[in-house]
Amino acid sequence: MFQNPEIAIDDLPNMVDLDWQSLDPHFVRRLQVEHGLTALASLAGATAFSVLVPVPPFVTIPLWVLVVSFAIATFAWPGISVPRQGYAVREKDIVFKKGVVWRSVTAIPYNRIQHVETSNTILDRKFGVASLKLFTAGGSGGDLKVRGISANNAERLRVFVLNKIGASIENH
Repeated sequence: MFQNPEIAIDDLPNMVDLDWQSLDPHFVRRLQVEHGLTALASLAGATAFSVLVPVPPFVTIPLWVLVVSFAIATFAWPGISVPRQGYAVREKDIVFKKGVVWRSVTAIPYNRIQHVETSNTILDRKFGVASLKLFTAGGSGGDLKVRGISANNAERLRVFVLNKIGASIENH
């Protein structure tokens, strides 16, 4: 006979009590370098615009204030956002939290994972970090991507998840 008993709210696990693993501290600097390069491109564009197009100061000054403010904000943002991200590895799933203003917590059960991969860009390799992507049944493009894990921990997590899902471990 089918039964579906209720679970008391007080008996549910508390996400605050999880042992959250922080992202690699080098990830902040890595993002700052990436954003700094973007800011330099914006500054170069603004400089070229102000040199090539004769614009009165009442337009040029607000443009420069906007560009410099954007550069400062994008450089500072990783120091604010990265410490608020983290992951927890549990017996039956992996949980990831992120967000400063809009916060989210995602849990991916191992029995839904079909594929797992690590990846890194040139900047990631320079700073010793990587991304871990978990692909689930029916998902498209990677259902969970955790950026900024140390390259060593990302590979260890990849092998751990592959063992959990019963896949053979290929050389990576």
